[in-house]
Amino acid sequence: MTQSALKTTRLHSLHERLGAKMVPFAGYHMPVQYDGVLGEHTHTRKAAGLFDVGHMGQATLTGLDGRDPGAALEALVPGAMATLKPGRTRYTLLLNDEGGIRDDLMVTRLDAETLYLVVNAACKDTDFAHIAAALDGQARLDPLTDRGLVALQGPRAAEALAGQVSGIEDLTFMQASRAEWREHDLLLTRSGYTGEDGFEISVPNDAIEGFVEALLAHDSVKPVGLGARDSLRLEAGLCLYGHDLDEATTPVEADLVWAIGKKRRETGGFPGFTVIRRQMEEGITRRRVGLRPEGRTIAREGTEIVDDQGQTIGRVTSGSFAPSVGGPVAMGYVRPEFAAADTPVGLKVRGKVHPARVAAMPFVAHRYVRG
Repeated sequence: MTQSALKTTRLHSLHERLGAKMVPFAGYHMPVQYDGVLGEHTHTRKAAGLFDVGHMGQATLTGLDGRDPGAALEALVPGAMATLKPGRTRYTLLLNDEGGIRDDLMVTRLDAETLYLVVNAACKDTDFAHIAAALDGQARLDPLTDRGLVALQGPRAAEALAGQVSGIEDLTFMQASRAEWREHDLLLTRSGYTGEDGFEISVPNDAIEGFVEALLAHDSVKPVGLGARDSLRLEAGLCLYGHDLDEATTPVEADLVWAIGKKRRETGGFPGFTVIRRQMEEGITRRRVGLRPEGRTIAREGTEIVDDQGQTIGRVTSGSFAPSVGGPVAMGYVRPEFAAADTPVGLKVRGKVHPARVAAMPFVAHRYVRG
């Protein structure tokens, strides 16, 4: 795709003024870094990093004729949406009929009649079409094209945000709230994808540049690009759709059974339930694991994972240098008999096998603020 054909977020001109290196990503022209991935990664872990995630899809799902949109959404996802309380956010998965993951998403209950959805950028058009068609007559999906989205992440995120928005200190992990900034309505969730405390903030398009500039004026906040966003989420053991998750991968294989509501594991009522229940009862042929190479070699996506006889047992789906760990880390899928922590494996990089071990995730402890 040519640069002229790429979409942009409402912060594009600000990125350019800040000197960002821009790259194509999910059909958008996005900042990969400003002053360098390593520095941006480290700053987020120590202070607060600000990310433009306006390329992601935002929408509301409103129940029709008194229906609960959460109950309707349960026909498409395995999470417990009907019991989601107002002001709460839940991670869930859109599934296909074979139990494969169409996308992962965040769902927030705004009130009895309305849910707020955030889906991945590369999937948003197909996600929204799928949801709207499946729930026609039960709920109305309204994409929020008039709003941008930013993520403020790090141990000083709350301090920085409190200087602009009052009352956010009372929120805990996976709670949401409406707020105002200079007479503009905001929607905040205390969540993010770095493993750090932080917030995702939905802002009207006409206010988002001013809001971001106000946050950047705080001495703890720096802009962070996609490069550090990827290394941060990998250290936190969090999946990236299209790499660690796809339509050929089930929640059981991806080690995401925790995202299936406890009661729903028994009653079903969502796509792929028969396949998923069979896998939970009978086992699977591969499982997502963390990997720690013993040297300095980085195993990128697609790297072959082998046993001590050189036989292929799986493949890497994400791999990077992890600044907080001081060495490379990766995640991938291996046969179940190799999935236990500390199991020795080999990573075949440029024709040479490098020693590694299966490792528990996250590689860096989560620091969410819980109630």
